Amino acid sequence: MARKLTTTVRLDPEDAEALARARAHGLSASRLIRQGLRVVAAKYYRRRRPPSAGLFVSTAIKLGDESELFRDIEE
Repeated sequence: MARKLTTTVRLDPEDAEALARARAHGLSASRLIRQGLRVVAAKYYRRRRPPSAGLFVSTAIKLGDESELFRDIEE
């Protein structure tokens, strides 16, 4: 397993409160932050398919994938 980088993230008060509520529901803060980073920074990954956080799972063919949610950010 690759070595993980440790960094400090400064959060706005409302983000810290949301993170605390997520922890209260059993979500790990570090896992939640890593998943969010993967979704937002997907276009910056190299040598492999950009990772998916697995936030949206559907068997409906008509639905798009989660990368379409952030299409306006990339433009």
